[in-house]
Amino acid sequence: MGIFVNSDNSAFQTMLNSKIYVDKTGLLNYTNEAIDTDAAFICNSRPRRFGKSTTVDMLIAYYSKGCDSETIFENLEIGKSGTFKEYLNKFDVIHFDVQWCIEAAGGSERVVSFITKSVIDELRELYPEELPEKVQSLTDALSRINAVLKKKFIVIVDEWDVLIRDESANQKVQEEYINFLRGIFKGNVPKRYIALAYLTGILPIKKLRTQSALNNFDEFTMLDAGDLAPYIGFTEDEVEGLCKRYNRDFNEVKRWYNGYLLENHQVYNPKAVVGVMTKGKFKSYWSETGTFESIVPLINMDFDGLKNAMIEMLSGSVVEVDISSFQNDMVSFSNKDDVLTCLIHLGYLGYDQNCKMAFVPNEEIRQELTAAIRRKEWDEMIDFQRKSLEMLDATLEMDAEVVASGIENIHDQYVSTIQYNDENSLSSVLTIAYLSSMRYYFKPIRELPTGKGFADFVYIPKIEYTGEYPALVVELKWNKSTVSAIQQIKEREYPKALLQYIGNIILVAINYDKKTKKHQCIMERFEKR
Repeated sequence: MGIFVNSDNSAFQTMLNSKIYVDKTGLLNYTNEAIDTDAAFICNSRPRRFGKSTTVDMLIAYYSKGCDSETIFENLEIGKSGTFKEYLNKFDVIHFDVQWCIEAAGGSERVVSFITKSVIDELRELYPEELPEKVQSLTDALSRINAVLKKKFIVIVDEWDVLIRDESANQKVQEEYINFLRGIFKGNVPKRYIALAYLTGILPIKKLRTQSALNNFDEFTMLDAGDLAPYIGFTEDEVEGLCKRYNRDFNEVKRWYNGYLLENHQVYNPKAVVGVMTKGKFKSYWSETGTFESIVPLINMDFDGLKNAMIEMLSGSVVEVDISSFQNDMVSFSNKDDVLTCLIHLGYLGYDQNCKMAFVPNEEIRQELTAAIRRKEWDEMIDFQRKSLEMLDATLEMDAEVVASGIENIHDQYVSTIQYNDENSLSSVLTIAYLSSMRYYFKPIRELPTGKGFADFVYIPKIEYTGEYPALVVELKWNKSTVSAIQQIKEREYPKALLQYIGNIILVAINYDKKTKKHQCIMERFEKR
């Protein structure tokens, strides 16, 4: 049992001892099936505080010969599997955390040599006959052991991309590290001595330079999580179960922390969920991860359309994004889509794989992004917030004329001539018009099912503002009339979807005339019976 080879199960046991542990051992069913197959090389990238290290600790505890973990796993999901004991503590497991190794090695320049020497020294204690002193290459060491004893290894690398992210300007460090990875993982020889390889970090495999070194890896990312989607963060069912256990309002937790869409799963950030369960406070737990500063330079990049895209998403809309050009690093940005794609990988934006759309996933992240934007003091953002606040005030005062004028003003300034006469653009304009409402309201609910149809937009105030701010039910019309919009709200009984909401409700009807390019608005207070 060592630090780098055949570690024990104490780290995973600590997680099990914690107040909250959500069973993710089902992932072991996937890795067990992948052992000694073409799928045995896995790169699973995800944002900070999404359980990367916990997953690594689980893999070590399950596969490492350095411990006996049967009693730890037998009552968890993997314990029900037919392959449970087949692979349990049967492998020599090599593990290193590249982030940890930077400090231990005395700097990034020494990381590769430090990892190489440390792993070989521990392997030599296990296999002294196979590893004479002349063996100085990790690839050589693993090949020699395999050639004589036919042993295969599991190699696990945590924070694999830290040198790619943080040392992008240091060509020497980059090349040495890439060659190191290539030696361990690339080609036919590594297939002989690696039963399973698992890399985890924030970014996917970098295009161009590291792709040739690691193109034999299957990638699972925030853009395409594949079969691993249920094991990246907490699922909705898991969060709902925790809410029942800790007596938390599930709908409130959902409004604050839901939003990551991976395959068919709604995924939550574990850090935030654990925080609200144990502390009972609805706030942003994201800033406690220390990643806030990393996004400020990104959202301040002066790419055409980036600022408007950020404003639109902060308002509750979705934005189309082309993810194909992003180079999977923190320096090679050529357009707004690269920045948005990077923010998806970092967890500051969600992504709908089917629609190719990016969005702000939840209230927690909206607060973080808004705070970051304030630091730059975007003129565009300040202007939109001012106009939006006027819009919100006019709505609360039932001043339909000012509301119509405000929407028309934003429509003229925000939407290009080509897109002006488009129903989707009107929806975007509405969300931007009520941008300032995000201080008091949750993200607007679009197409809320009501039993007799779908309300276009519903704004529900946060609990602390329920007594002061009414809910808003908004219906948009295109080349029709505001009267028909109000009638539709009433006839289809849209407010019934808010019967459990105890505050006041305002009905807002907005129509856009394509010929005159004029907007009309009428509003009514909804009287509950």
